[in-house]
Amino acid sequence: MTVLVLGETGVGKGLAARMLHALSANSDGPFIEVSCGALPEALIDSELFGHERGAFTGAVFHRLGRVELAEGGTLFLDEIGDMALETQSKLLRLLEEGRFERIGSSETQMAQTRIVAATNRDLKEMVNEGDFREDLYYRLNAFPMYLPPLRERQEDISELAEFFKTRMATHLGKRIAPLTPEIIEVLQSYDWPGNVRELEHTIQRAVVLCSDSQIRKGNLGLYGSQIEDTGPEGQTLSPSQDREVVSLAELERRHILDALEATKYRIKGPRGAAKRLGVPPSTLYGKINRLGIKLS
Repeated sequence: MTVLVLGETGVGKGLAARMLHALSANSDGPFIEVSCGALPEALIDSELFGHERGAFTGAVFHRLGRVELAEGGTLFLDEIGDMALETQSKLLRLLEEGRFERIGSSETQMAQTRIVAATNRDLKEMVNEGDFREDLYYRLNAFPMYLPPLRERQEDISELAEFFKTRMATHLGKRIAPLTPEIIEVLQSYDWPGNVRELEHTIQRAVVLCSDSQIRKGNLGLYGSQIEDTGPEGQTLSPSQDREVVSLAELERRHILDALEATKYRIKGPRGAAKRLGVPPSTLYGKINRLGIKLS
């Protein structure tokens, strides 16, 4: 059956689609993803259905579309609410008849693929406003699946946070202790407007920023969450203060630079930067090269 995955941004709709594929009878087939909102309107038809050589300017060779590439597997249409109306009519025919034509060809192709679509938009409201085809909506809505936001399933937060912490620590070669009950309480008290994706990025950032084996409240940086941490002199540190937001790679780079400066750029030994960061010297050398850090 066609499945429509509904839920807010960051709840894991793409992961749900992959699990549907993995648990299906066609799990040995391909899983092909199309982000309908990321493709220009002029290219979406070609991406989905393919084109023949010479079909339009720049079409210098024959190309298979995602529908054909997903033969015997699953075609995942993410952000289906952003699909143009003209393409919606072609998708409707694909769902109703299992047929389509490549751009520039009059030959009808048959499709043998299961469709899973996802959106964070209210398709029913879009139908009422004329922005989404009603017949396509009911075709897609054959088996709707709603993923609740993280704030409605707080019982999942502790296990998700521990999983993300372990994965990031392994990636960085750091040894991080299990999250304390205090940290779990802080995480469960936050609303998580960005859902699971925001939780993952928060834990990743905390693993990068923590200077020893234990993540503390000040490492979380949850803005506007009424979380406060206490500095070494007893002063209150509030994450609600304005802070520069940088990428995880930049955070890691700054953290390594701090360790290098504190150890006078000594890498090895009991007082070296590798020891302070809790990683093998070989791992630290690799990160220094990857992040473009110059040793001086």
